[in-house]
Amino acid sequence: MIEIKNLTKKYGDFTAVEDLSLTIETGEFFGLLGPNGAGKTTTISMLSTVLLPTSGEIRVDGKILDRKASAEKRKLSVITQEYSMRQDMTMDEVMEYQGRLYYMPKKEIRRKSDELLEFTGLIDFRHRVVRHLSGGMKRKLMICRALMTDPEIILLDEPTAGMDAISRRQMWNLLRQLHSKNITILLTTHYIDEAQSLCERVALIDHGHLDTVGAPLDLIAELGPFAVDKSTEEKLVSRYFGTKQEAIDHLTASEGDLTMRNTTLEDVFVERIGRRIDQK
Repeated sequence: MIEIKNLTKKYGDFTAVEDLSLTIETGEFFGLLGPNGAGKTTTISMLSTVLLPTSGEIRVDGKILDRKASAEKRKLSVITQEYSMRQDMTMDEVMEYQGRLYYMPKKEIRRKSDELLEFTGLIDFRHRVVRHLSGGMKRKLMICRALMTDPEIILLDEPTAGMDAISRRQMWNLLRQLHSKNITILLTTHYIDEAQSLCERVALIDHGHLDTVGAPLDLIAELGPFAVDKSTEEKLVSRYFGTKQEAIDHLTASEGDLTMRNTTLEDVFVERIGRRIDQK
């Protein structure tokens, strides 16, 4: 279990994260959503101890997480937005280097490399250097590297950024397989459909503040599971309804270019976060 209590990070007069409190259950797939500058990456950086909080605390299984807590830090692996691998190394060399960093026996490094490269579908490319890999293959290799030490928690910061649609879906399937192994996953993403598809719960944050937490379907139900969109020359206006019949009644009683559809988590995001941004 991850417990974030009153977490705050300041840079001089600028507050990136303010008084953030969250609990992420063991084995949960949890999403952290927000616009650019919301504090998502800062939060991940504090969870990985790359950044130290200005105030507040993080606990993993009840124990304080800081740079001295080696046992708790070993439970976590981080996959960042950037490709943080030597471009002249092969996949095997990347995996061997990771294993040696953690003093793993050579036979164990080989066994885990075989297992993880097979698991991610990279085994046939193990001798290819990183610079010659596609973006999706690099992301998968970063996951292999992160899993080398059997972490209990994986922190994923924009893992599908820049991927094409097919590669994104392949990554989704891989993450679902990881989740089935009872690994706790914390995901930040700008793709709201990704969070809706993968996450059991999500937290919406804006300018470092927590807006709301809930299961995607619960947040959608709260807004209204049926949407009617009206197109105007200026913009698209959406209204939300609790029942399909209410949406149909509104649709038939209204004039103009209207369509009915199911509400999505992206609608929740726009209504709760996007409108507030537009008003600033």
